[in-house]
Amino acid sequence: MEKPLVSVIMPNWNGEKFIIDSIQSVLNQTYQNFELLIIDDCSSDSSPKMIQELEKTDSRIRYFSTSHNVGPAGARNLGIQNSKGEYIAFLDGDDLWLDDKLEKQITFMSQNHYDFTYTEYKTIAEDGTPTGKTITGPSMITRRKMLRYCYLGCLTVIYKKSIFPNLEIPTDLRSRNDYAMWIQLSQKANCYLLKTPLALYRIREGSTSHSGLVKLIKSQYKMWRYSGYGKIRAMYHVLCNMFFGTLKKVVYKKKN
Repeated sequence: MEKPLVSVIMPNWNGEKFIIDSIQSVLNQTYQNFELLIIDDCSSDSSPKMIQELEKTDSRIRYFSTSHNVGPAGARNLGIQNSKGEYIAFLDGDDLWLDDKLEKQITFMSQNHYDFTYTEYKTIAEDGTPTGKTITGPSMITRRKMLRYCYLGCLTVIYKKSIFPNLEIPTDLRSRNDYAMWIQLSQKANCYLLKTPLALYRIREGSTSHSGLVKLIKSQYKMWRYSGYGKIRAMYHVLCNMFFGTLKKVVYKKKN
C-alpha cells in the first residue's frame, strides 16, 4: 500500500541565509511521499531564485509567490489551500528536520489513529551550534490545555487534513498565528506528543518569538481577540499563557 501523501508548508521571506538547508532537510527525509509547498512572501533577496532553481531538480517542490506581503499567516493559508496531501506539516525556512522525522511521526499517527500530533525538538543558535536544550511538552494536549498555553513547536506539528479541511488563519496576525491554528484544530482533536526530538529550532536575534515582553503580551492579546474572545476573556488567557509559559521553562525544557 502506498504511503499517504504529506504536504509540507514552508513560508519564505528573505530567507537566502538558511532556506536551502531547510529545504534539504525535507528532501533528505526517509519518508519520500511528500510535496513541499514553498510560499515566497515578496522577498527582496535572492531566495526566490534559489528556490526556483531547486524546484527544477525535484518535482515534489511546488513554488508559490504572493502578490503583496501577507505575512506568515497568509503564506501558510496559501500553502494549505493548495495542498494535496492527507497530512499537513509545517517547517519555517530557517529550521531543520532530522532525516527520520516524517517516517517516525506518520507511523506514530497511523498506528495510534491520531489526527493531530507534535514532537520534541532541540534548539540551535543562529550559526547552527547546539544549545544543549530539548523542548518537550504534555503527552496529550486537550482543548483545555491548548487554551492554557502553546506547548507545540510549529516545526514539529502534523495534522490530518480531513479533520479541518478549510483551516484558515487571520492574516492580520503577524505573530502567534501558529497558536491560532492549534486553537482551531483543538476543537476537532486532542494533540499527542511523540516523545523524541525530531527537529532543530533556530534561535535568531530579533525574531518575533523572542521579542520583548510588552510586544509578546500585545501579540498574545491580539491573537485571542482574533480567535473570537472578548476583551476580559482575552486578557485572562494572556495571563494564563504567561503563567504556564513560566511553568513550561521549568517542567518541559531539558538539558541534553
